[in-house]
Amino acid sequence: MTHTTDTTGAPVPAQPFTHLDSAGQARMVDVTNKVPTVRSATAAGFVRCGAKVVAALRDGTAPKGDVLAVARIAGIQGAKKTADLLPLAHVIGVHGAVVDLIVEDDGVSITATVRTADRTGVEMEAFTAVSVAALAVVDMVKGLDKSVTIENVRLLAKSGGKSGDWLRG
Repeated sequence: MTHTTDTTGAPVPAQPFTHLDSAGQARMVDVTNKVPTVRSATAAGFVRCGAKVVAALRDGTAPKGDVLAVARIAGIQGAKKTADLLPLAHVIGVHGAVVDLIVEDDGVSITATVRTADRTGVEMEAFTAVSVAALAVVDMVKGLDKSVTIENVRLLAKSGGKSGDWLRG
């Protein structure tokens, strides 16, 4: 392991973490020399709601309007704004984003798939899409039920890049 020195001249071991420099300070990883490749990621989550909210979602009577349409657009916008929210995330081209919401008996299931042809993956964009869509659902129904919860936001799959494909088992 190579060593550098600190301001006093004392040796500092090289930093093994990708997002920290040799002095342990946060940094954005330089991906300039990486070749862009096609990548995708899919994440999912769930907004648990009571029967009153589920009924309003199913019959279109939520007081604030079309909850699922607003959440879908919010999720897509969230994917595109990921680098604004996460300080070490790279600004990348989001070339495709699909956010699906399904009303179930106990809430809303959310799945987002994000695609790019860039130098780094879109896992965080998929996570952000699901999270922002879930927040939009909560915002749209909180007047009906303050107990709604966001649960189980997770990565389901990713493809492309140096680490290859991955699928949750």
